[in-house]
Amino acid sequence: MTKTPLQFRHNGREVALFVDGGTNLIVVLREMLGDVTPKFGCGQGGCGACTVLIDGEAHLSCLTLAETVEGRAVETLDGIKTGPNLHPLQQAFAEGFAAQCGYCTPGMLMAAKALLDRIPQPSREQVVEAISGNICRCTGYEPIINAVLAAAASRRASA
Repeated sequence: MTKTPLQFRHNGREVALFVDGGTNLIVVLREMLGDVTPKFGCGQGGCGACTVLIDGEAHLSCLTLAETVEGRAVETLDGIKTGPNLHPLQQAFAEGFAAQCGYCTPGMLMAAKALLDRIPQPSREQVVEAISGNICRCTGYEPIINAVLAAAASRRASA
């Protein structure tokens, strides 16, 4: 099998590597780059645990062919904090007990970040819609929704 050269920006850092044709982005991120923040859940696009941002839009990395990110920017949970400082969403999730087992949390945070980057002050309905592709079996969603709304409110207060 021939290898395909691939260059893209991963959490603000340029990367270049070779991938087998048909390789999914989650494999590149986890196995080739060592970024294990996107979680491998169902592998079929049904759970959202592998959600990443590609050029600012939420995508399921288990369904995204690695070759399609050529020249693009891929952001994972590992890239949203600034040094030791948590992103406001991460802080709100911690303060609001929005993560229990934590498996869905990276995907939830990335879906929520895509929303807040697009709509800084979303309605509850917009938050529900934004995270609707992410399954959580622990929290019942209320703490997650409240955390996203709290993060939006804290961003408004600090602006």
